Amino acid sequence: MSSDAPGNVLFVVMDTVRADHLTPYGYDRETTPGLADFATEAAVFEEAVAPAPWTLPVHASLFTGLYPSQHGADQENPYLEGATTLAETLSAAGYDTACYSSNAWITPYTHLTDGFDDQDNFFEVMPGDLLSGPLARAWKTMNDNDRLRAIADKLVSLGNVAHEYFAGGEGADSKTPAVVDRTKAFVEDSEDWFAFINLMDAHLPYHPPEEFAEEFAPGVDSTAVCQNSKEFNSGARDIDDEEWEAIRGLYDAEIAHIDAQLTRLFDWLKAEGEWEDTTVVVCADHGELHGEHDLYGHEFCLYDPLVNVPLMVKHPDLDAERRTDTVELVDLYHTVLDALDVPGGDPAQPGETAVSRDPTRSLLSPDYRAFDAATDPDPGQAAAPAGDYGFVEYSRPVVELKQLEEKASAAGIDLTEDSRFYSRMRAARRPDAKYVRIDRIDDEAYRLDSDPNETTTLAAGDDDAIAETERVLADFESNVGGAWTGATDADVTDDAVADMDDEAQERLRDLGYLE
Repeated sequence: MSSDAPGNVLFVVMDTVRADHLTPYGYDRETTPGLADFATEAAVFEEAVAPAPWTLPVHASLFTGLYPSQHGADQENPYLEGATTLAETLSAAGYDTACYSSNAWITPYTHLTDGFDDQDNFFEVMPGDLLSGPLARAWKTMNDNDRLRAIADKLVSLGNVAHEYFAGGEGADSKTPAVVDRTKAFVEDSEDWFAFINLMDAHLPYHPPEEFAEEFAPGVDSTAVCQNSKEFNSGARDIDDEEWEAIRGLYDAEIAHIDAQLTRLFDWLKAEGEWEDTTVVVCADHGELHGEHDLYGHEFCLYDPLVNVPLMVKHPDLDAERRTDTVELVDLYHTVLDALDVPGGDPAQPGETAVSRDPTRSLLSPDYRAFDAATDPDPGQAAAPAGDYGFVEYSRPVVELKQLEEKASAAGIDLTEDSRFYSRMRAARRPDAKYVRIDRIDDEAYRLDSDPNETTTLAAGDDDAIAETERVLADFESNVGGAWTGATDADVTDDAVADMDDEAQERLRDLGYLE
């Protein structure tokens, strides 16, 4: 890292944005002219790999430098414990830190916001004290108790319902302009700073502002198209080509709204003289499927539209160029530490895991991805010392599975447990090949160079690149404790309500989950 490197970091996650719907990644609709301009001064990575296909484990990896199976934050254990976060490390080093988000998973209750000096999260957009006090305390209790897991699932489902309510009506996710405004105010009041923002516009449901809807989805009524992925995935709802086109138009409009708001923020940083002193990271945590592989949303698979994510980084030590080498989002933890010259590795609390800055995982280091030089290799470094693979993990999707089962049951459809819906998955991916281990159905493998749409699985074939990728995945699995051999069945019922205190039960009645 150069001695005159920027002293601040702006880290932007565009939630649920797939790379191939962005202008810098060759999309034929001009959804992101602002990011196209940004790409002229940033490194644009074409082979960035997310560690999971959904928000919670990805953000936990961004904030800890650990793979999902290491930090353990997933839907079976929906909060981060025992690990020191990036924000805790930077705050201890004297940086002002802030997190602004409307994502229901990025809250104090999941511990993802631990260490941020200032934060504005999903629960703060709820009226009054709806989710404060007893319910907040109940969150951890529920997730520590298998019998109470059903209630926790419902609380997360509430996040989706509330997001739909606040994003709907007159259109536009009302939080996104507010996130930008809060970020500007934070920067104005700070010296050396780290600002993390998550923008939720492109997450279902899609209710874009009118000006963007008119451009990208003219004549589409956002309340008339399917906005619930579980209805489609369960088989309870069909979507024809015309409706898919409308859905994609709304999605593009939401992405255009993100672009406009980011442009507003970037222009302000330039006008205030902050731009040159700021490292800027822009990525997605995962993408979205719109009917590909007969799936909608970002559950139940590890296809590339979900895990090959956009990533652009502006820093003087990075050339403004397109790169086709493998990058993992896990690397961004080390890149931020490197950008701010913070070593990391000091636990915020005794006994916590705290990952030290590793130059072989920093985009700014000349030793980047030279994993054979790592002093204490992590599971990915040990499995792929040449640094040419990314690894993805997907634990049992408890919340999505509950919602899927409800939609299927209401439509009189039986879902077989020997399906992708009930499966855990891991994948190893390099630019030309991917191997996906799936615990309840046949594995999948694809030659991404000749079959980028992943239409023909080669898992049972004799392709050399596939065989090597499967071997590397097996090494990774061994390093993280062994391959998953079966998802745990967990039957939980609302009888668990009896274990909650009276005040928590009353809160659930207020939310409509109890009679």
